[in-house]
Amino acid sequence: AAAGPERPQVVSHVQQALSYTVFDCKWVPRSARLLCLGSAARGTGLVQLYELHGARLELLREIEKPKPIKCGTFGATSLQQRYLATGDFDGNLNIWNLEAPEIPVYSVKGHKEIINSIDGVGGLGIGEGAPEIVTGSRDGTVKVWDPRQNDTPVANMEPVQGESKRDCWTVAFGNAYNQEERVVCAGYDNGDIKLFDLKTMSLRWETNIKNGVCSVEFDRKDINMNKLVATSLEGKFHVFDMRTQHPTKGFASISEKAQKSTIWQVRHLPQNRDIFMTSGGSGSLHLWKYEYPAQRTKKDSEGSEMGVAGSVSLLQNVTLSTQPISSLDWSPDKKGLCVCGAFDQTVRVLIVTKLNKI
Repeated sequence: AAAGPERPQVVSHVQQALSYTVFDCKWVPRSARLLCLGSAARGTGLVQLYELHGARLELLREIEKPKPIKCGTFGATSLQQRYLATGDFDGNLNIWNLEAPEIPVYSVKGHKEIINSIDGVGGLGIGEGAPEIVTGSRDGTVKVWDPRQNDTPVANMEPVQGESKRDCWTVAFGNAYNQEERVVCAGYDNGDIKLFDLKTMSLRWETNIKNGVCSVEFDRKDINMNKLVATSLEGKFHVFDMRTQHPTKGFASISEKAQKSTIWQVRHLPQNRDIFMTSGGSGSLHLWKYEYPAQRTKKDSEGSEMGVAGSVSLLQNVTLSTQPISSLDWSPDKKGLCVCGAFDQTVRVLIVTKLNKI
């Protein structure tokens, strides 16, 4: 790890106890506000909107919905509207105007079972092309939605005939660097990772990391695919170099055993794509830096290009909770500002220092 005084510190700035189970938390873009999404004791869904005032969080609004809410994204909305898309326990995809949240601005029964994961692209001025939302569900399907089109998904990735359906735990967009190109990466409970090319509507690559895939994220959505991190049930994460795809070996990767328990989430720092944070089942956060190799490609004996994986170093780790930290979000606007939600029914705002020194 980096030398003592120059090491980033992870400081717990505000802690807020909640009276419900929080599944996801998100910064509202261009604001000092954050959202907590979850499930109330009586089985309904809750959205709470907080504003950060110095060292305290002020509750601005609480919205109750019929079904528990599992996940949310702002990724497909404009900065003017800042609409929140959510996936719930009943398989519904809803888009909410937080200023008038009584009725969703868009709603579709997207899946037969719980929506475990959601991601958006094409909004917030990030990523070219149409605003799209991807949902991954326990029903085994991954679907891509354009909120401007009603009811039917623009893409539906489901198991082929005879293939058993696997619980999809995580989805993420990537490669959205122009109007045409776009991929979706999905991770499943049996360790499968699949990369779907939305331009050609085909499966571009797949691998298996032998353990349930809890979280996948590209270091950036709106550039040529560069790196992908996948985290697993058994405390390992894998970093794939996505620049060079070998015809048979696929993408070069390294894996790191971060801890004994599940790594629930990975989130890349919006202001530096080589720094990312993982959150763990032991209530801990680990801050990592990826180092590129001297050369990112080499030729195999056949003369085909193959990628070369780099290495990761641990910058800092901290244990905040006795329960798993299940959600994590960096502020897109203020470097080092971060929010996380844990199963101890607490949301924490963190400040990570010295990020400009590394």
